[in-house]
Amino acid sequence: MKTVSIVTVNFNQPQVTEDLLKSLQEVNTYRDLEIIVVDNGSRIDPVPAWDAKYPDIKFIRSEKNTGFAGGNNIGIAQATGDFLFLINNDTEVTPDLIGKLVAKLEANPRIGMISPKINYFDTPEILQYTGYTPMNYLTARNAVIGQFEEDRGQYDSLSGETGYAHGAAMMIRREALQKAGLMAENYFLYYEELDWCERIRKAGYEIHVDLSALIYHKESVSVGKRTALKEYFMNRNRILFIRKNAPGGTFFFFCCYFLATVAPRNIFKYIKNKEYSFIPVFLKAITWHLTHKADSDDLGFPLTR
Repeated sequence: MKTVSIVTVNFNQPQVTEDLLKSLQEVNTYRDLEIIVVDNGSRIDPVPAWDAKYPDIKFIRSEKNTGFAGGNNIGIAQATGDFLFLINNDTEVTPDLIGKLVAKLEANPRIGMISPKINYFDTPEILQYTGYTPMNYLTARNAVIGQFEEDRGQYDSLSGETGYAHGAAMMIRREALQKAGLMAENYFLYYEELDWCERIRKAGYEIHVDLSALIYHKESVSVGKRTALKEYFMNRNRILFIRKNAPGGTFFFFCCYFLATVAPRNIFKYIKNKEYSFIPVFLKAITWHLTHKADSDDLGFPLTR
């Protein structure tokens, strides 16, 4: 049996993380597991209490918030499994989830990464993810297939290759990880898993979804409150993703599209909604690219705990 390293990241949500650990210990039926929890600079360090409560789980404390990619990369560096399953701490597993994903990876060596079907935890009959459409590099747009629809099995036939894995639950083959490298930490938040999928493909692997495997995600169906941090990283990283992954000519046309269409639309929206403070944040997200290289680790935005 292949060993699976579970990697999850906690940030100021100790009870949510403990619910996941309970799910892995009591619901999951795949037993050859290594569980790694990274505390990503939470205000109160939960690791000493967790070490005493869960002696069979590996806990790692980062003194600063290193973002989604950085937190997962810390855990990956300590993982020893044949496969690594990165899951959000606000998920809960189903009994045969891990076993099904392992079986798909073992059966098809071309698969570098695979995600399960994701449904919303609070409304378990509603889909969140059954795959992604490919990216349009001229507009930096793609779509989540099935999101917000009732799960009637209507997309189950789409199991197989997909546009991108979902960051809430993605299992990667160790060999693919070794060839593609870790997630790029300078995204910090948003687009990092899409960028990772691109590099896994360039390393010669496929990205798949297995819709017979299911995980529940506690993310709300309703759209969360927009913040300056979200506005900054969503816009900065949308540009960064195309800058890193599209040919130079395509990136030029994307920039023309973004400046002619997206920028005026967003600024008009901020004014209409009286969100005037978002305007300088949005402009800062754009101008970051005029002063920084694509691999710069200067995020250009102040972070708080």
